[in-house]
Amino acid sequence: MSKKLKEESKKLKDFKKAQYYTNRELSWMDFNNRVLEEARSKDNPLLERLSFLGITQSNVDEFFMVRVASLHKLIAAGVKSTDASGMTPKEQLKAIIKKEHESVEKRYSTYVRSLVPLLEKQNIFLKSVEDLSQRQHEFIRRYFNDELYPVLTPMADDANRPFPFISNDSLNIAVELKDKEKGHYQYATVRVPNIFKRLIKLPDEENSFILIENIIKEFIGKLFDGYEVKETACFRVTRDMDLDVAERDTSDFLRSVQKQLKDREHGQVVRLEIDKDMGAKIRKRLIKKLKVDDDDIYEINGPIDLTFLKKLSSAIIEHDDLHYQPASSYIDPDLSLNSNIFANIRKQDYLVQHPYDSFDTVLNFIKKAAHDDKVLAIKMTLYRVSGNSPIIKYLGEAAQAGKQVTVLVEVKARFDEQNNVHWARTLEQMGCHVIYGLKGLKTHTKITCVIRRDEDGIRRYLHLGTGNYNDVTAHFYTDMGLFTCRRDLGVDATNLFNMLSGYSKPPYFHQLRISPDHIREFINEKVDNEIAIAKAGRHAEIHMKMNSLSDPDIIAKLYEASHAGVKIHLIIRGICCLRTDIPGISDNIEVHSIVGRFLEHSRIYYFYNDGHDEVYLSSADMMKRNLNRRVETLFPVLQPNLKQRVLDIYRIMWEDNVKSRILHDQTYSMVDRRGKETIDSQEYFVAEAKEQNRLLKEKRKEQARKPETFETMRKQEVDIELGEKKDD
Repeated sequence: MSKKLKEESKKLKDFKKAQYYTNRELSWMDFNNRVLEEARSKDNPLLERLSFLGITQSNVDEFFMVRVASLHKLIAAGVKSTDASGMTPKEQLKAIIKKEHESVEKRYSTYVRSLVPLLEKQNIFLKSVEDLSQRQHEFIRRYFNDELYPVLTPMADDANRPFPFISNDSLNIAVELKDKEKGHYQYATVRVPNIFKRLIKLPDEENSFILIENIIKEFIGKLFDGYEVKETACFRVTRDMDLDVAERDTSDFLRSVQKQLKDREHGQVVRLEIDKDMGAKIRKRLIKKLKVDDDDIYEINGPIDLTFLKKLSSAIIEHDDLHYQPASSYIDPDLSLNSNIFANIRKQDYLVQHPYDSFDTVLNFIKKAAHDDKVLAIKMTLYRVSGNSPIIKYLGEAAQAGKQVTVLVEVKARFDEQNNVHWARTLEQMGCHVIYGLKGLKTHTKITCVIRRDEDGIRRYLHLGTGNYNDVTAHFYTDMGLFTCRRDLGVDATNLFNMLSGYSKPPYFHQLRISPDHIREFINEKVDNEIAIAKAGRHAEIHMKMNSLSDPDIIAKLYEASHAGVKIHLIIRGICCLRTDIPGISDNIEVHSIVGRFLEHSRIYYFYNDGHDEVYLSSADMMKRNLNRRVETLFPVLQPNLKQRVLDIYRIMWEDNVKSRILHDQTYSMVDRRGKETIDSQEYFVAEAKEQNRLLKEKRKEQARKPETFETMRKQEVDIELGEKKDD
């Protein structure tokens, strides 16, 4: 930490009392509960409610694999230090377990008591074996014999054969057996193969399904000739899946990542989910073999692992009315594939807000760069890309066309490591120069720099974004991006890439602010400026939008600003360790959280600055990892009309009273909209994009209707025209 940051931390000591902070992990669980509220909300279409419930499950799965697993390791290492809220790792784990047991009850109550009955009213059925017609039962019997039986492998568990390894996140069936001849009891495990769809569509009914584990349980006796099946019960384990790679040179580093991807499959079990009516014998055996504590066992009243609900939602046919109405993204004609994108960006900057503005604008920019003869080089950072990314294809085509292509691929992007290692190898094979960032830091910044030889010299064209270059998630993540060819930003981008790829240590950046450290310093300076303005008796205001706010020093700085009279508005989707409504500390801070149709992912930082509005976008949240351990960028929006657009976007989100919750101390509540106009910010932007598309369509129709004819000039006009030409 720099001397300046140390002094800042010392100054904020009075605002760092433990009672001023919420624990990070418990705040995340509150966020996941807000997602669960969307599954329970009758205002959402039924099939979207299914998806929300599936999302809560996948969210908590990752939470256990990483965050809970980390707490287990800290406890095992004897760590007793406290976090900003004053909790030790052991206290945090105890609170998490208590809260998660309550959440499990709530998730399955939502599924069993609410969603399933509503589905059945729509003639959508998730059937048990007992509910099947004779023809449907014959169908699953044949499916088992023809498809499943050859693949299934029963794993015995006795004195001669050890308990089988149970991989992370796999669904398994524990079986208790009785030897028909000797009467002895035996135990076995059958893994539900994940190469098959979990949802099996049944014949004779349009929207009837059965889960594959129920088919296997019905006919599992065929795997154990000579034995009677006494009991079957499903279970699932969650293991420590965090990745901890010691970085050396590049080749060793890639091999280290690949090795740890294999090793982490054998991480410690941190959660065991079991069927609620699992018998005592099987339960006791699993606890012993998997070495789990009673607190880490979760009894499930329904299908284990509700992530299948996301697939169920898309598998149902003839029920478009139970989904959100389709949203069509807008493409500014100046950024379309058939436009001269580079000439347009020379004239002005462009701001895009995804998914309301199509991510195709970004793809078009990269594709144009790949195929433009005047483009000399492309430099780009990739953190998470899709499984079939067109960006990889375009970068490869650019390299094969002889352009210099440099790509920083972050192979440590959590749970995308395997995908990113694959893309790194692919890009290298296509002729791109692939780099892996700085030692000990994840490169999380989102930036593309296109170097082009224009008529008047070399020029840099940039795309700076708040979100990943992922054409799939861009459909449901809200993010913002800036296209520009401003010289000072271009110089900064070159310096950034030189820093990432070589040994360059730029003395300063003109407009970009770079983490580690410098975004923190910059935010502190801007907040200090607002504090000084407030202390001088003038109006001071800060607006921030981010995914998470957990950094204690940033929170303390915001407390200091609030104490000085600065009005602070925060839109925070997920974790918020700041507490509101503390007299004299945070009574000038208001926090909103928007959870809705799209995942709010953009980051906006605004400072009133005595009426001279300053607007910044960033790849960084206000979290310690983003500010200290990642390469991030924060960049200004300088063009006045675009600056105003960002302010308008923020204002609409702040006024949201449909999907927004307000934080009071440590509790979120829906906005009281009695007597107020209803504003759903996400639907507002969807409607805005729809209207832009309508106007564009009308404009094109109008242009198509214009006759391509010329009126005959009158003699006087001809004389004037000829006279003017003669004079020339």
